[in-house]
Amino acid sequence: MLPIIGEKIPDFGGEVYHGETFKKTHLSDYEGKWLIIFFYPADFTFVCPTELEDLADNYAKFQELGAEIVSVSTDTKFTHKAWHDHSDAIKKVKYPMLADPAGVLSRMLGVYIEEGEDEGLARRGTFIVDPDGVLQSFEVNSNNIGRSSDELIRKLQAAQFVREHGGEVCPAKWQPGKKTLKPGIDLVGKI
Repeated sequence: MLPIIGEKIPDFGGEVYHGETFKKTHLSDYEGKWLIIFFYPADFTFVCPTELEDLADNYAKFQELGAEIVSVSTDTKFTHKAWHDHSDAIKKVKYPMLADPAGVLSRMLGVYIEEGEDEGLARRGTFIVDPDGVLQSFEVNSNNIGRSSDELIRKLQAAQFVREHGGEVCPAKWQPGKKTLKPGIDLVGKI
């Protein structure tokens, strides 16, 4: 079951590999800032390191926007550390890497693969959670389709704009500084 936009995400406690150490964390620890929960299928694979490296290359931008990234797979914290120690792409990762080996969070957010060739892995799910812990956006891709941090940044900026400017909405391809829309009867049929 997928979560519902506009509802608070369930709290989850687990362990992360972060800053050369293992730490316990809860999703509620990130309340007060924007949170990107970034699921990927597995460590030591093919598309996954390209995505995590892309996020790592743009991590400073996410932080400037007041957001934290938590990457999640069903691997263990030990596997995260081993991958970090052996992959040049993953050595760039400075954000927390959450271990979900029992698939608890993956199931809570509807990305756990229950059967088939990829059973026990997570789908490529991206969740944008606001500072109040409320889900504002999510997208789930097939595991053979990689994601772009540039588009994720744009979606984060749009979610932040809408939160700060109630009553305005961001049209397709909106970028910061570009025109927004103010829904009303005078716009009906004119776009």
